Amino acid sequence: MTDSPANATKDKLSLPSLTAMVVGSMVGAGIFNLPGRFATATGPFGAIIAWLIAGTGMYMLARVFQALAEKRPDIDSGVFAYAKAGFGDYMGFLSAFGYWLGSCLGNVFYWVLIGSTLGRFFPDLFGDGSSITAIIVSLIGIWAFHFMILRGVEQATFINSVVTVAKIVPLIVAILAFIFFFNYSKFAENFFGGVGMPEKTLLAQVRDTMLITVFVFLGIEGASVYSRFAKKRSDVGKATILGFVGVTGLMVAVTLLPYATAPRAAISGVQNPSLAGALELVVGHWGAVLISIGVLVSVLGAYLAWSLICAEVLFAAAKSNDMPKLFAAQNGNRVPANALWLTNIVVSLFVISTYWSRDAFNFMLDMTSVTALLPYLLVAGYGILLARSGVGYETTPEQRGRDQIFAWIAAIYTVFMFIAAGPKYVLLVAVLFVPGTILYFWARREQNARIFTPAEVIVFAVTLIAGGVGAYGLLTGIITP
Repeated sequence: MTDSPANATKDKLSLPSLTAMVVGSMVGAGIFNLPGRFATATGPFGAIIAWLIAGTGMYMLARVFQALAEKRPDIDSGVFAYAKAGFGDYMGFLSAFGYWLGSCLGNVFYWVLIGSTLGRFFPDLFGDGSSITAIIVSLIGIWAFHFMILRGVEQATFINSVVTVAKIVPLIVAILAFIFFFNYSKFAENFFGGVGMPEKTLLAQVRDTMLITVFVFLGIEGASVYSRFAKKRSDVGKATILGFVGVTGLMVAVTLLPYATAPRAAISGVQNPSLAGALELVVGHWGAVLISIGVLVSVLGAYLAWSLICAEVLFAAAKSNDMPKLFAAQNGNRVPANALWLTNIVVSLFVISTYWSRDAFNFMLDMTSVTALLPYLLVAGYGILLARSGVGYETTPEQRGRDQIFAWIAAIYTVFMFIAAGPKYVLLVAVLFVPGTILYFWARREQNARIFTPAEVIVFAVTLIAGGVGAYGLLTGIITP
């Protein structure tokens, strides 16, 4: 998930730096779990269809981010700022809060992944990543990073360089090993589902892969989040597209190549991170060790960067009056300290909650994906509104029709993702949004501003009802995390 905006306060970021930020944002924990998650859901045929849908939808979203960066260069901090510009203050708040919450849940997922990776070598202590030992280690790690960041560690560019190399090298080694041991007959055997796997319709197979594809594409907005640090605004869009194309190629290779080296049932049964297990099936134990080391370095580096992104989102939202002023404060090292404190308190509470989850690993992954969908939907919606209005298109009116089509496809894709997620995750996200709205009330009172417009009252009422249904489901056991 992300390279930090190192030295951003001093130096403007070039196109290669912004592209590295997108690549760093997207190549995080998710890619190391693709083989097992896909093999559990489908064979190569379903996987190809899933990647075509996800790739098209996310490419369209990337093009929306590119168009908005070019047509509205006055809007900084991307994601939630576009929602506010298009749909008003409360939707802007929900987008900011949802993006921040998704980033927090992503950080929880990182710690669960670290626990499950260590569980491969110390199963009695760490288990699947949600044991007491795993939770204690996670909490120590969270607060060690917290105090390190407060001292201004975001300036340490070498950390990001080391992390980027550490996560790309194992991936390349794994892909080369899969290519070397490629067995066409095994691939053909797995192609339409494989032996010993439960029968499912193709639609169900594809649907079951959709949330992992959203998760691995999180970070596509990495350049947009830090757009105010770009040397040239046009580079933000270019970096988004370049990063997207490169990372998509990596993810498709990591998903499809294992099907040519082992039966689908064997791949689906490996422990997380599943890329380690899939490589172990091919080359032996050293493969699992290599990938596990890559995962640990990658995840710790990505955690550092996403802690900064979490704090940056709260900080930027507070600066634009969408969050309480408390979170706009910086310490002597120019770190948004209050935003960081709230972020890590919330992350710690979620980490503790994994103890009661049946499958903390996939639950946190799916929750992270769903919380990202609302901000993405609002960005696509704003892309439609902007292209229809013609604002920013005065010198390039011929691009309006094209950009509107891109935005419509991105919006339809995001709605499809909500449907694929199912009501459980949508209701659970609403449960978190309801108490989060307290921050919105707080911010509006500070400004002596009207709380809601009539349309926003309806949005809040729907959120409240959905949150109530979700809370009832949790309390009665109808919904289980």
